[in-house]
Amino acid sequence: MPKQKSIKKNFIMNAILTMSQFIFPLITFPYVSRILLPVGTGKVSFATSLISYFTMFAQLGIPTYGIRRCAQARDDKMELTRVTHELFFINLIMSGVAYAILFLALAFVPRLQGDRTLYLVVSLNIIFTCVGIDWLYQGLEEYTYITVRSIIFKAIALVAMFAFIHQKSDYVVYGGISIFAASASNVLNFINARKHIYIHPVGGYRLKRHLKPVLVFFAMSIATTVYTNLDTVMLGFMKTDTDVGYYNAAVKIKGILVSIVTSLGAVLLPRASYYVEQGDFSNLRRISKKALNFVLVIACPLALYFILFAKEGIRFLSGPAYGGAVLPMQWIQPTIIFIGLTNILGMQILVPLGKEKYVLYSEIAGAITDFTINWFLIPRLASTGASIGTLAAEFVVLVVQYHVLRKEVTPIFRKLPYGKVLAALVLASLASLWTKRMGVHAFIILVISAILFMGIYALFLVITKEPMMQEIIATLSNKLKRSRLN
Repeated sequence: MPKQKSIKKNFIMNAILTMSQFIFPLITFPYVSRILLPVGTGKVSFATSLISYFTMFAQLGIPTYGIRRCAQARDDKMELTRVTHELFFINLIMSGVAYAILFLALAFVPRLQGDRTLYLVVSLNIIFTCVGIDWLYQGLEEYTYITVRSIIFKAIALVAMFAFIHQKSDYVVYGGISIFAASASNVLNFINARKHIYIHPVGGYRLKRHLKPVLVFFAMSIATTVYTNLDTVMLGFMKTDTDVGYYNAAVKIKGILVSIVTSLGAVLLPRASYYVEQGDFSNLRRISKKALNFVLVIACPLALYFILFAKEGIRFLSGPAYGGAVLPMQWIQPTIIFIGLTNILGMQILVPLGKEKYVLYSEIAGAITDFTINWFLIPRLASTGASIGTLAAEFVVLVVQYHVLRKEVTPIFRKLPYGKVLAALVLASLASLWTKRMGVHAFIILVISAILFMGIYALFLVITKEPMMQEIIATLSNKLKRSRLN
């Protein structure tokens, strides 16, 4: 039986990966947004969101289902190989179908004919995602490999951004480099797979056994992709590329913050699936409690800080041309908390327990909410209306999932340190808001305010002995002691 990976090590690796996902846009987006302006970034954002629907169709729910199945089969190399081959074959067939539909859309939909090259370049994500079999590596908890591979390709893409993007017409190049940074490294997964499975056919394939669960996860994927990308797609069809550019600037910052908050959940999904397979529900409850506490402590200050300093954040990251992104950004920030919680309730608890149909129901409710609000508000409020739709959708998803799990998670929610977090947020706000009146560059305001806000917030939680902060300090202290001994 393979040795279990350390959750702490996996989390550290995933945190490094998350930081790279944070640093890459932090460096590139201020440069790119000032050159391409809202119209150029809006075109790429619209194309990316549209292609995400084709990628979703090609994946057929395999990314999440594959993590669970590979985690369950990881102690048997032959079964793991068989599962991987079966899921890859299904994925490959669906990718071909997705490309056929895309080519028809490019030929007959007038809105898409003006930027066919951009859509074709961005559509490379479909095949990269297919050959990447990333779900195999996540199921095996190979987070060190995933992190190193991703950082190398992001570094190459970083150089390419500054080397090849110099004028407004370079938005197609930007789309291509973005796909390279996000997905091109998946080619290495395919090559490296021989270390974990047999590459040659092993026989005994039973594709039918995956169809029912994969279709359930596919339905979940449809609902998720619809309400996470619906805003951008509806904005693109109902308003202008400039409005999409404003919304993209707000979503870009939100996406960075969400990746930080959900990094722990991504690490815990394969471990939670393994515990369920072994019938170890006490450990499942233990890691779920830690994860929910982590989300509360980390997500709340991030959301509030970027509501208070939205203007400075947008001005620094995107430039003065993106003033229309400030209000959408403020409306969308609370979704960081909602997504963090539903990532744990849905992906870490419901999915490993085999209750993914309830995740589907919650996401359908969210998609319906998002579409309805967008339909009424986007014509009147443009990108702000889209942000309100996303906020309402994520809240509905949380309410539905909590209702399903209320007996299991209510005791955990009652023990979360709401009072300490609220008091820390109030003190942090009072300590940092005065920096808005300094009259200096937005970057200086962000640096000083962030140090004050996060510093006061963390200090208060340390003084009040908040459990998550105590554990973080204890872990750091132990590592320092070991380094001194060595």
